[in-house]
Amino acid sequence: MKYLCLAYYNTQQFAGMAPDAMRALVSQCPAHDAKLRASGRLVMQASLGELAQTRTIHPKNGKPSFTDGPFVETKEQVGGFFIIDARDMDDALRIASLHPAVQIGEQAGWCVEVRPIEYFEQQ
Repeated sequence: MKYLCLAYYNTQQFAGMAPDAMRALVSQCPAHDAKLRASGRLVMQASLGELAQTRTIHPKNGKPSFTDGPFVETKEQVGGFFIIDARDMDDALRIASLHPAVQIGEQAGWCVEVRPIEYFEQQ
């Protein structure tokens, strides 16, 4: 079964980090991703672009309406995602808990949300 893992970060904590500390933290991810990919469990992963370049589309008077930024007002924002292949939720939690966001990301306010994917079509 496929699971979507959303990697969140606290915008204030992340912005308050020293550049060297931020680079040291973020630099842990590529090696982890490569190892997970080699295991055959990583289906896809990506980091998302800057919040300032994000747009949200929602319906208004029967037409699409565009606004700047994420739709939800929150301190935590999705900074990336990965899709994993796991036997069940327990296995997905075990796999996702090895990600640097969970292991060492406390200072950036990182966390990972794990959600089952009901339907997945790979093209």
